[in-house]
Amino acid sequence: MDAKLEALKDLASLSRDVTFAQEFINLDGISLLTQMVESGTERYQKLQKIMKPCFGDMLSFTLTAFVELMDHGIVSWDTFSVAFIKKIASFVNKSAMDISILQRSLAILESMVLNSHDLYQKVAQEITIGQLIPHLQGTDQEIQTYTIAVINALFLKAPDERRQVDVESNVDILDCPLTEMANILAQKQLRSIILTHVIRAQRAINNEMAHQLYVLQVLTFNLLEDRMMTKMDPQDQAQRDIIFELRRIAFDAETEPNNSGGSMEKRKSMYTRDYKKLGFINHVNPAMDFTQTPPGMLALDNMLYFAKHHQDAYIRIVLENSSREDKHECPFGRSSIELTKMLCEILKVGELPSETCNDFHPMFFTHDRSFEEFFCICIQLLNKTWKEMRATSEDFNKVIQVVREQVMRALTTKPSSLDQFKSKLQNLSYTEILKIRQSERMNQEDFQSRPILELKEKIQPEILELIKQQRLNRLVEGTCFRKLNARRRQDKFWYCRLSPNHKVLHYGDLEENPQGEVPHDSLQDKLPVADIKAVVTGKDCPHMKEKGALKQNKEVLELAFSILYDSNCQLNFIAPDKHEYCIWTDGLNALLGKDMMSDLTRNDLDTLLSMEIKLRLLDLENIQIPDAPPPIPKEPSNYDFVYDCN
Repeated sequence: MDAKLEALKDLASLSRDVTFAQEFINLDGISLLTQMVESGTERYQKLQKIMKPCFGDMLSFTLTAFVELMDHGIVSWDTFSVAFIKKIASFVNKSAMDISILQRSLAILESMVLNSHDLYQKVAQEITIGQLIPHLQGTDQEIQTYTIAVINALFLKAPDERRQVDVESNVDILDCPLTEMANILAQKQLRSIILTHVIRAQRAINNEMAHQLYVLQVLTFNLLEDRMMTKMDPQDQAQRDIIFELRRIAFDAETEPNNSGGSMEKRKSMYTRDYKKLGFINHVNPAMDFTQTPPGMLALDNMLYFAKHHQDAYIRIVLENSSREDKHECPFGRSSIELTKMLCEILKVGELPSETCNDFHPMFFTHDRSFEEFFCICIQLLNKTWKEMRATSEDFNKVIQVVREQVMRALTTKPSSLDQFKSKLQNLSYTEILKIRQSERMNQEDFQSRPILELKEKIQPEILELIKQQRLNRLVEGTCFRKLNARRRQDKFWYCRLSPNHKVLHYGDLEENPQGEVPHDSLQDKLPVADIKAVVTGKDCPHMKEKGALKQNKEVLELAFSILYDSNCQLNFIAPDKHEYCIWTDGLNALLGKDMMSDLTRNDLDTLLSMEIKLRLLDLENIQIPDAPPPIPKEPSNYDFVYDCN
């Protein structure tokens, strides 16, 4: 026994090596191990009373070696017999079993399910949820992790017809077979056990457990995929009754739709008015709003849940918005549909879980209908943000983006309950979001590092050249300027534009403000660019010095500039607005070979530089940029390694 124990111990250690594993498998070693598990354990069990530690260690090393050998992917899982599966399952089902044996048995069952479609049904028939629950209620986190991993694996491999969920079912989870995985995940018993004995246990959650909880969270939310991808049938009376119910709760209709008095036309008019107040896009037939997938019928389910379980808040939101102007009302129906779609994107409903992610949220394990409650909190947040932004119907997408940011920032704090999540949102008002955005822009450390600053200096000349070309192109298009006299009558116009070859300014008087570009040949006066001596602005302009009445007008003073040429000649301008002022002063300075100094140029330079830097750094996402360049390696002692092309 001692010699066999040492051999199995060595085998468990050496099986990690792929070369050894290949040779051992070629010698039919896997069959030997499975025979030892299937039949050998009975023989050892006879000796268990007198040598229990030895038996437990031998079985543990045998299963460890088996797991290590199978991890290399050399042998197919489909080759194992039902007897072997039953034996492994029996180790899981026993109440008193060594921790190491239980760990490896659970790991083997998980691998069987994940790597073989045929073994899913066999494993599910051998294990009941009632036999797994005690392992979750224990204190060993590794056993809990393996147990949740088995549950996750069984659901991932369950056929589609097994994933239909009855959330209202009150069947005891202990009596529910593992083939009904969807119903198991929906039961509050499993959620409560995991919340109490795993999430809120007095110990830190390791990465592997966090990953399995994340997978369980994703699989639970994926139960919503069927409703999310189901379009509403406008002819289905049961589905239409849900919309009627939303209307009844909001406006407390005294009569039911089928028994309403008055003419049919009058009732239709009343329904259309109420559906408009409810914020549906299609006022006549709101069922059409739910034909887009996602979110499909899931949005209507959320609306009904909110109306029934948070009735006061629902009525307040609907009536509050129906009393506003049409332009400022927050449409409850449209908001609910877009919000449901957004929440599905955030929680990745319908997507397979990532193999590396461990981003689980404890608050989703605290409520039987966590997604619906999540929606109820967020729809109230959306209405609050809409008011804070003083939004109109044109700002709908902007509001949705702000709400998305508020939700994402609150989720990153990992609130332990839905109430705590709601509290976090209270501190993330629209004003606070603006402050956070500003702070993040000011504290972008990556954009202040030495390599980034050097990159900015390198690409800044080409950005300035781009801005220069844009300014000159605008001068070629030309601008209509107003003529101002001492009485500030603005009833005469003149036009100025640059020739396409950038050598001549063409200008002349106009009778009225033109709607498009003015041809060069219609402008009689010319000024060669080579004759321009200087460009002056503001109070330095000759026409600002001459006219005392205009000198007092600060707004006109800020828009004034002049071109000086010859000895005492000048061309005087009053720009129509600040933007045109910047365009022309920049363009004229560029023609003279001087720097463009306007605020518009600084803003354009910052914007274009930032965009260019971000584009060039896309491939370096999540890579730490060093403050100093790496040292240049020493010159090699010889160059014999160089390939001779001849």
